[in-house]
Amino acid sequence: MLKTKKNIITIAIVLVAIIAANVISSKVYKRFDLTKDKRYTLSNEALQTIEDVDSPLIIDVFLEGDFPTEFRRLRDETQQLLEEFTVYNSNVNFEFMNPLADEKNRNQILQQLTQRGLQPFQINIKESGKTSQELIIPWALASYNEQTVIIPLIKNKIGATDQELVNGSIQNLEYAFAEAFKKLVTPKQKKIAILRGNGQLKDIYVADFLKRLGEHYFLAPFTLDSVASNPKKTLQDIRNYDLIVSAKPSEAFSEEEKYVLDQYTMNGGKSLWLTESIVMDRDSLNNRAGTAVAIMKDLNLNDFFFKYGVRINPVIVNDLYSAPIPLAIGEGNNAQFQPVQWPYSPLAASNPNHPITTNLDPVKFDFTSQIDTLKNTIDKTILLRSSQLSKTQGVPREISLDVVTQEPNPEEYKEPNQTLAVLLEGEFSSVYDKRIKPFKVSDDKTKSIATKMIVIADGDVIKNEVIKNRPQELGFEFLTKRKFGNKEFLENAVNYLLNDDGLINIRTKEVKLAFLDSEKIEDQKSKWQIVNIALPLVILGLFGFAFKYFRRKRYSK
Repeated sequence: MLKTKKNIITIAIVLVAIIAANVISSKVYKRFDLTKDKRYTLSNEALQTIEDVDSPLIIDVFLEGDFPTEFRRLRDETQQLLEEFTVYNSNVNFEFMNPLADEKNRNQILQQLTQRGLQPFQINIKESGKTSQELIIPWALASYNEQTVIIPLIKNKIGATDQELVNGSIQNLEYAFAEAFKKLVTPKQKKIAILRGNGQLKDIYVADFLKRLGEHYFLAPFTLDSVASNPKKTLQDIRNYDLIVSAKPSEAFSEEEKYVLDQYTMNGGKSLWLTESIVMDRDSLNNRAGTAVAIMKDLNLNDFFFKYGVRINPVIVNDLYSAPIPLAIGEGNNAQFQPVQWPYSPLAASNPNHPITTNLDPVKFDFTSQIDTLKNTIDKTILLRSSQLSKTQGVPREISLDVVTQEPNPEEYKEPNQTLAVLLEGEFSSVYDKRIKPFKVSDDKTKSIATKMIVIADGDVIKNEVIKNRPQELGFEFLTKRKFGNKEFLENAVNYLLNDDGLINIRTKEVKLAFLDSEKIEDQKSKWQIVNIALPLVILGLFGFAFKYFRRKRYSK
């Protein structure tokens, strides 16, 4: 009787403990990320993008279907990431679907998706030594308050293996979704002025980057021409902008224009300068001789940048680590474009220790100048450099396409790591301190509040190709089919200058994935099938035989 009573008490305690555990678990929810790189822990910057979501945010993910192992990994990582967003804010809802499941309407659906900008992606499937192609739709649509944005799930990289492609895409997932959520939830606030009037690049040549900036900021053209007639009003108007961008100016700045820009900086304005000290571009070589002369370019900005702590030198950087140039090989109808290495298109190495350039693909330059940093109170961070095998060449100099036929001598390249882009931060001293001012203003300042400026020694970094009067993606070369990090670098630069560096910090997050060796899988497939299927059966049979043998031996007596 006493034993029965103890059993009843024990059962009651267990039941109460189970009920209490269920009640507590329904109130308190906690997930633990045990991965070394914390890939399942969303950054605070990413979480902030959905903090104010107070109505359903619907995400349709089209990455569904029978994929190879690498792309199944991308699908699973995408789901796990979205689950983390959902845990933080229950208004975030997502669903995976296969838009190509309907074979009858497959072509029509593909056409509709392409028209919306959701380009299909072709993958190679290897099975039993045979390779076949399949289409996937690596995109997602996020909708919130009657607005919809497209989210790319694959970060394409020319020449990358499937594993490299998927690894880069998984690393970019958090940024891709956070950026999309920010577009939907956070209203635009900051304003950017695109400088005009000094021969800057025409809109069509900066269209792709400006389109990208316009997703997060207000953009407007701003000409300095009015300085001549009303300089004070021009200065007052430009102060309404948080950032100015000058893309490859080709005409000299007047002292009045420089003073406006200087006082803009003194009042805390941020600047992004893409300029050089030479006149030369690739189009100049499109003549029968295939030659052109590079000469010095004087924009009357030497004292301007010198005072701030940098000097853009009138030289050309020649680098053996460079991008190819497509040249027509052959004559007449037999001519074909082939990529050949071009030393005047350096591929700049990025600074791995700064958020603007961390995890960045090489940035492509064309006929770039070189920057010296000078001693003053401004903090200077070199963002981009040429390679170890580089040299500088003075101007004037004749540039010829024949250089591609000459074997370079590595011993001549003894000027490594030329500075191509630099970040300036701190309290700037006015260019016109203790100098006669071009015009009088009542609140002239000789010392700025803390501000930032980025100087890039090549205007072509921001220039997109134009084909059939249509701007192409910045950083993508149509003929060579290669993609560079220009757009990502400039986007990070603008975000950093505007103190909008939350998304940059997400990009610096590094995720390392381990993939199986596909060649070993193919070679040792039969071996491991036997190990995983036959071996357990053999072990189970031996255990059964031994169990039966010893049981019979024990109870036969």
